[in-house]
Amino acid sequence: MKTPLLIAALFFSGLIFAQKKSDSLKTKNIEAINLKKQVFKKQSDRFVYDVASSPIAKGTNTFNLLQQTPMISSIDGKTLKIMGKSEVVIYINNKKTNMDSEALIQMLKNTPSEDIQKIEVITVPGSEFQVESNDGVINIIMKKSRSNGYNGTLKMQNEQSYYNNPSAGVSFNLRKDKLSVNTNFNLGSWTDREKYSLSNGDSTFKNETYGSSDDPNKNFGGSVNIDYEINKKQSLGLSYNMRYNKSFNSILDVQNFQDGVLQNRTVNDEDAQTRNHSFNLNYEIKTDSLGSKLTSNISYLWFNRDKSSINQTFPLNSSEEYGAFKQWVPQIINNYAANIDYIKKSKKDYTWLMGISYNHTNTDTDTRQDTFSQNDNGFIIDPDQTNHFLYKENILGAYLTYERKLSEKFSGKIGTRYEMTKSTGEILGKTSFDRNYNNLLPYLNLNYTIDADNSISYSFSSRIRRPRFWELNPSRTYFTPNNYLQNNPFVLASKFYNQEINYMFKNAFYANLSFNYVEDASGQIPLQGTINGDTKFLRYIRTNYGNNKKLGLTLGMNKSWFKEIWTTNYSVNLAYVIFSGTVSEDPTSVPVPGQAEVISPYVINIKNFNFFAQINNNIRLSSKKDWFVGVNYFFAGKSKIEIGELGVRQSLDLSVKKIMGDWTFLAEVYDVFNQNFNKINGIQPNGSYNNVTNFNYPRIFSIGVTYNFGNQKLKKTREMKSANDAIKSRT
Repeated sequence: MKTPLLIAALFFSGLIFAQKKSDSLKTKNIEAINLKKQVFKKQSDRFVYDVASSPIAKGTNTFNLLQQTPMISSIDGKTLKIMGKSEVVIYINNKKTNMDSEALIQMLKNTPSEDIQKIEVITVPGSEFQVESNDGVINIIMKKSRSNGYNGTLKMQNEQSYYNNPSAGVSFNLRKDKLSVNTNFNLGSWTDREKYSLSNGDSTFKNETYGSSDDPNKNFGGSVNIDYEINKKQSLGLSYNMRYNKSFNSILDVQNFQDGVLQNRTVNDEDAQTRNHSFNLNYEIKTDSLGSKLTSNISYLWFNRDKSSINQTFPLNSSEEYGAFKQWVPQIINNYAANIDYIKKSKKDYTWLMGISYNHTNTDTDTRQDTFSQNDNGFIIDPDQTNHFLYKENILGAYLTYERKLSEKFSGKIGTRYEMTKSTGEILGKTSFDRNYNNLLPYLNLNYTIDADNSISYSFSSRIRRPRFWELNPSRTYFTPNNYLQNNPFVLASKFYNQEINYMFKNAFYANLSFNYVEDASGQIPLQGTINGDTKFLRYIRTNYGNNKKLGLTLGMNKSWFKEIWTTNYSVNLAYVIFSGTVSEDPTSVPVPGQAEVISPYVINIKNFNFFAQINNNIRLSSKKDWFVGVNYFFAGKSKIEIGELGVRQSLDLSVKKIMGDWTFLAEVYDVFNQNFNKINGIQPNGSYNNVTNFNYPRIFSIGVTYNFGNQKLKKTREMKSANDAIKSRT
């Protein structure tokens, strides 16, 4: 506990220092106080980080800037999270981003931080936001200017982990009178190396698997956004995004032991490629001078992932036989969507927000599996694991929100969102199902400003989480023939209820108390069992298991010291979770003549206290503001999740940045001591256990060079909302 105690001491010492300093600040003259900029503040239903007033904004990219933003964290350098939130949805200029998650992260890493005006963190989004579960929203507000001309950014980066991974990107912006064009293109090549240690069993047997995987990837992607201002009130926009990823010759190579005796070696060779294309047509009209406007969108999304693999098991003792199977899993997703949103503002400090949306989605997954036959000395089709899955989904949504400022100190926002979902799924020739449900999702936000230094707010929302399309696809991903991941087309949507109380002191210190309740919670549940009392298996089944509750407290500080030489962003997150439920059968299992399958019930009865802390320091080394050093650290204590106890994770990250005019040079080291990896230990009341260690060589050395050219005050193309944004997050 030395690390948590040290972090807590640092945080509270800063708070005490600020309180002692408050009396002395009263002696400052009014003019000096007015010149003080509020870098971080609470505003209505969101926290606002004024990037343009922050000393860390120069010479980095938007992703790194988000990592330095209060309440936002990134453990793996690939995803962003708001503390206590399951996922984050990115908006740009109040419009949801129109790209898949990997393309979005690349876009953020290729966007100069100088283009950002402010970042808004919305912990409980209102009814007007298309989000699910307990997702939070990060809304990035871009700088604007009316200057004609062009600008752009060139960036090259090289990362060294187990393998060397280079990448590059270019963005170009053009504005000429009423026409704005924004384009970007990026490409990269990287190989993920992971080392595995898996074990499961009970008092009667023990299975162990050790090995590694190499997953080479090559990708490129880009976007084009065109915006034309018809007149001062009307604008028309068209956007196109694409991404291609190729991962051929991805090898998983493991050795399998039973009761301590080496049995066989399994090698899985996989080829996969993903294509993603999306189009969006946007129209906007301003209806008055107060900011009222009507926006409409028509969108189309095409997503395709082709995957083929061969899994071979080679005997290493006389009791084993050669075994193999081939698998093809192509998936195609087509989505058509449209939406209309209207904002009506009044001179009397109230605003109406209303809208309607429609999404139609088709998914087509035609899975085939061939198994090696000893009798035929060749591969024959496996009818049990060969299936053609078709899924259709229609979602009609509508929302209405009323926001009002009741006094100088008190304001509120109340709304509701109605969503009607009709879906059908069919495994051709085998089974089918219908999923129809209606959800009324209320929202409430109340804000009270106690005085100039203190404010408090309360928020409530209700949301649902629909299964991701890959979770519904009834296919398997194999480690070994008897150890695999199994998706589930019968998994149900989960219902989320979220509440929060936020407190802000002096626009520098904040506290967030939250409570989340989930009905029909789902997860990847490890089920152990036997076939005919002999063959033992371990299946990770995506299924519903019961309910969960989470009580969380976040304490944070964002403050600059010594005339902004030292900028700090510290936060501590404490949580108490309760997961409860039981899974006693495999919902995807189909009876096979001559096979008696017995599954041990999996019991989830978790009551656990979690601790997470993050310390970010940015130090300016020169008066010219051209040399900076970053020292960042996070600590995630042991935590229990559905499949077991996740071990301690921590990382120390160091960086040095040099700015030379339009050039920026950045050298970074992530996870200096190689301690950010996953180790999970799970044990059941009946004595069965399942342990997983996944070491992904987290220490990374990175060197990046960025060059900004052209008119840096050029206005960005108007960011546009896509009608199928909610669907993209599920691909």
